[in-house]
Amino acid sequence: MQIEMPTEGSLPEIKVERSGAAMTIVTTLFFIWGFVTVLNDILIPHLQNVFALSNFQAMFVQFAFFSAYFVFALPWGKVVDRIGYRNTMVAGLCVSACGCLLFLPAAMLASYAIFLSAQVVLACGITALQVSANPYVAALGSSRTASSRLNLAQAFNSLGTTIAPHIGGLFIFSTVAVVATTTTLTGSALHANQQQQAASVKLPYILLAGILLALATFIRLRLPSFSSNTSDIRIQDATAKSVWRTPQVVLAVLGIFLYVGGEVSIGSFLVRYLQLPNIAHMTELTAASYVSYYWGGAMVGRFIGSWLLRRINAGVLLALFAAIAGTLVLTSILSHGYFAAITILCVGLFNSIMFPSIFSIGIEGLGQRTSEAASLIVMAIVGGAIIPVAQGKLADSIGIQHALFIPLACYVYIFFFGVWGSRRSAAHTSSAHA
Repeated sequence: MQIEMPTEGSLPEIKVERSGAAMTIVTTLFFIWGFVTVLNDILIPHLQNVFALSNFQAMFVQFAFFSAYFVFALPWGKVVDRIGYRNTMVAGLCVSACGCLLFLPAAMLASYAIFLSAQVVLACGITALQVSANPYVAALGSSRTASSRLNLAQAFNSLGTTIAPHIGGLFIFSTVAVVATTTTLTGSALHANQQQQAASVKLPYILLAGILLALATFIRLRLPSFSSNTSDIRIQDATAKSVWRTPQVVLAVLGIFLYVGGEVSIGSFLVRYLQLPNIAHMTELTAASYVSYYWGGAMVGRFIGSWLLRRINAGVLLALFAAIAGTLVLTSILSHGYFAAITILCVGLFNSIMFPSIFSIGIEGLGQRTSEAASLIVMAIVGGAIIPVAQGKLADSIGIQHALFIPLACYVYIFFFGVWGSRRSAAHTSSAHA
């Protein structure tokens, strides 16, 4: 048996007078998980310094985090079926808070393995929020305006990804007191230095744990819950024809895998990239603040893209944005100085419409199989775990700048997927009018 995510029509609606306050509360979750996710872009170069990690080793931070989407998505779906959306959100926040608190022993013991374990626990909770909060927002009113509410919530997610690098940089990099480089220390002196450097992550993650627990309490006490007789998780017979036989689903799954992987790979290396002498030669703190422009571009692009997508076919716009993003990456690879820095930061603007466009093409016209296809596409977010590790391995061999050929290849595929999607949509339109 397979858990099928709810469609808009199957969702119960919360009374209008309560939906406004509930929407305000839930959009805070989108902000929080956006903030936590992109905080990794600041954590990675810091842990690289602390533990003298190679680029390949450092990318296991993203591997630990994004692999949680693949591992825990379906189990959390079963939890939603059993305890409902509100209680799953509360559980997810508590699990994420535990993950934040695990950063304390990780810093005290100066253990990279414990840092990675903390990332898994933290991301496990974030996965619960993804599984429960999205359909909950869709249920907060009429199904006709569900997409509008989800777009608004995603805008708050982008706000979190925009400010996280700046705030995280201030907390982590500005408090680091470098005693000596790890390459000149051994034994107990090395361990003591690592503990001192790692200690700078304690305060931000303690604060995050407190915020998460406070929000969990507030949601448990104030957020309306769906009654048990309005379950919106339906069980589907696994003997039915698999959507894996549908080309658009397979191509969309690969598209999301590569999109998330490419976007996360660029963000993960931005601090190190902007520090390169032949690029911008920035300090860690200054580079961290510039990461906000990359994710802020995605936020701006979502507002612009929502307007454009009402007027332009999703496949056409996806192909155009992928072509521009790929051109910007290639330009950054082949150039140097601030021009190379600016072009890579601008990629964020054109990442903005890729997820919803790939998603909509992947589920278009599937009818009752829409939910199954959607769950598979969401699981492809695991690309954010795999591709950054591959780029890290390549960066150790040929350098960070030339390792950008990996996200460039991702955008090449997305371009062709957009072209394929636009042609498929045109063919369907022609047949409908025939």
